[in-house]
Amino acid sequence: MAQPDHSDMHPTDANAPLLAGVELGGTKVVVLRARGRHIVDREMIPTTSPAETLGQAARLLTQWHAKASFAALGIASFGPLRLDRAATDFGHMLPTPKPGWTGADIYGALAGALPCPAAIDTDVNGAALAELRWGAGMEAGTTSDALCYLTIGTGLGGGFALHGRALHGAMHPELGHILTRRAPGDDFPGACPFHGDCIEGLVSGPALAKRFGTSGDRISPDDPRWDNVAHDIAQLVGTILLTTAARQVLIGGGVGMGRADLLDRVRGKLVTQLGGYLPFVTADSVATIVRTPALGDQAGPLGAIALALDALETG
Repeated sequence: MAQPDHSDMHPTDANAPLLAGVELGGTKVVVLRARGRHIVDREMIPTTSPAETLGQAARLLTQWHAKASFAALGIASFGPLRLDRAATDFGHMLPTPKPGWTGADIYGALAGALPCPAAIDTDVNGAALAELRWGAGMEAGTTSDALCYLTIGTGLGGGFALHGRALHGAMHPELGHILTRRAPGDDFPGACPFHGDCIEGLVSGPALAKRFGTSGDRISPDDPRWDNVAHDIAQLVGTILLTTAARQVLIGGGVGMGRADLLDRVRGKLVTQLGGYLPFVTADSVATIVRTPALGDQAGPLGAIALALDALETG
């Protein structure tokens, strides 16, 4: 059932536009209504087949819209996605390991249900926008202009918010499939079906289960194998900082937010690996640069709302 969330509401929010949001994940979908940036209703739908999942979400959006019209829709989806509006398969899922979802028309199924402006992006790009505008980016003292959001869980995804907009080029960022320098003596072959020991194949939840022989949450924080995991994540964070000059790298997801001890190890290894080359990354500053999302598990849903606001702005 819908669960109203009126936290942090203000009297003027009644005048804010009514927005629709869909956060499409690999295991569940969150369908949202919001007044401005404030979520007021949400429904959870399990992610099954594209036809069943998207059809259920579209019907809910249509029902809500019939009661009170939406001004815009934001779709934040797992990827990879085609985000080039000039492409014939704009808004479709590109080849993915998730069975049955390759080629699914995400944008058409959801935006086609509502007669209002709509925007689609990856879930991590959406979360990065939400954190930049309303979360960690605002906590930095002055509004941050460059932020990276990582989620480490079933997979590893990364998005960027730069100067108020999500980063796109030929595609969207695919940080999970970067190859990093391995820790000396680490012979774990990785778990990615495409690349083996890319970063997703080394530190995602399924990779940890394969590396440890059981799920990561059952492994003692003192297990020395965590050093290799921290090394690998630090390699990715260092690559991000060196190539994008992001002011912050936020690490969410079940692995990212579920192990504070791992995040501490990552910070220490990052400082060591950088060897003092980046003067803004020090033992004193690294905890403010590499941290968990300020919005917590709301970064994803609010990312869909951030995209809806962008759709409303651009028409």
